[in-house]
Amino acid sequence: MLRIYNTLTGQKEEFKPIVEGKIGMYVCGNTVYDFCHIGHARAMISFDVISRILRHLDYDLTYVRNITDVDDKIIKRAAENGELPSDLTERMIEAQQEDEKALGNLPPDREPKATEFMQEIINMIKTLVDKGFAYQSDSGDVFYRASRFTDYGKLNNRKLEEMLAGARVEVTESKEHPADFVLWKPVKEGEVHWDSPWGKGRPGWHIECSAMSTNCLGDHFDIHGGGPDLKFPHHENEIAQSEAATGKDYVNYWMHCGAVRVNNEKMSKSLGNFFTIREVLKLYNPEVLRYLMVSSHYRSPIDYSDQSLNDAKVALERLYNALRDQSCSEIPESSDYRTRFTAALNDDFNTPVALSVLFDLVRDLNKAKTESAELAETLAAELTNLASVLGLLYQDADYFLKNGTFDAEGISADDIEKLIEERKQARKDKNFSRSDEIRDLLAEKGIELLDSREGTSWTRK
Repeated sequence: MLRIYNTLTGQKEEFKPIVEGKIGMYVCGNTVYDFCHIGHARAMISFDVISRILRHLDYDLTYVRNITDVDDKIIKRAAENGELPSDLTERMIEAQQEDEKALGNLPPDREPKATEFMQEIINMIKTLVDKGFAYQSDSGDVFYRASRFTDYGKLNNRKLEEMLAGARVEVTESKEHPADFVLWKPVKEGEVHWDSPWGKGRPGWHIECSAMSTNCLGDHFDIHGGGPDLKFPHHENEIAQSEAATGKDYVNYWMHCGAVRVNNEKMSKSLGNFFTIREVLKLYNPEVLRYLMVSSHYRSPIDYSDQSLNDAKVALERLYNALRDQSCSEIPESSDYRTRFTAALNDDFNTPVALSVLFDLVRDLNKAKTESAELAETLAAELTNLASVLGLLYQDADYFLKNGTFDAEGISADDIEKLIEERKQARKDKNFSRSDEIRDLLAEKGIELLDSREGTSWTRK
């Protein structure tokens, strides 16, 4: 029985899909004006793992994650770059897809762009205006009447006035109430725009997700997810405008992943602790970053640091070392490992407990190698199969152990192999001082050489 922590109710609940065996899940994606950072990686990996788990549990999942490709930040950045907003967004979408592929993420079933749903966005705004939930102000903006929606604040379990205290809410004289939020913005000179009943302009951020999610999954669907910073105002506003427009409950289960902190501080460019995924992957194998995210429960905050990444690398090495030079047999139909692994996933996607089952498997696999080749092959197959549910152990073991991380000087596998060949020739020439010099040089780089009758292999410490 799957249980999910529902942000809407503040507790774990037995999951009951609207249609038995089927799930519609919408996750708020990125605003594509810059390269993805490690905070994005947290949300992307968390919901990739959740989608894998739901399919492992035999649900027929439709996973939708949007792309915000029209926004103030996009327009500003494109102007600074001297390029069209569409050129900027296409470039950043391609970069995001490259990052996700490197991290082992599977693509969502649908990835709608806001600009592709402009008529649906306009239609929803018109419905809200017609029902009296929205109005056009003297400034030309169309605003949502937050005070008209009696359940406003139910996701955050706070009343309207309580949420306004201390919140960053845009206040303008044209609003009827400080909590009202923009649905449609009038065009400014040189900006991208569309025709609408309220004049040329473009949508506000919140209405885009309501229109895309309901058009992709229906007015009422199972799961809506996103980062912790989206609970208010974005998701609160989504609920208000969607339920006012359709007259139906919007989402049954709300899920939010934990925040990323860097060395126990909030990530910020001003603090100099802001890292893009690409910067991290210059120093670490992508699976190390993925393991770091999976090793923490998706709802828990996670601390990003060199130490946490190195700990993740060591843990992954233990898994891969168990598989090095180990053949696999067919996957067993059932086992105690699989039962415990699935039980952990059914408990609100508890990946840390699921990982502990994998390490139990590694312990027993290492023991079986000296006792029963047949059992070792079965356990290796079970290990790789269960790990794949989390998107782990997708690389060749030998490759990972040689490429788990890179030092600042960026010594590559090719460079290491060349030095090993040079050392081999030095030993053949009885130039043992050069042979030792190469071993010491590689040791300084964190490279451990393993000499045997078959030759010299190596791994990164």
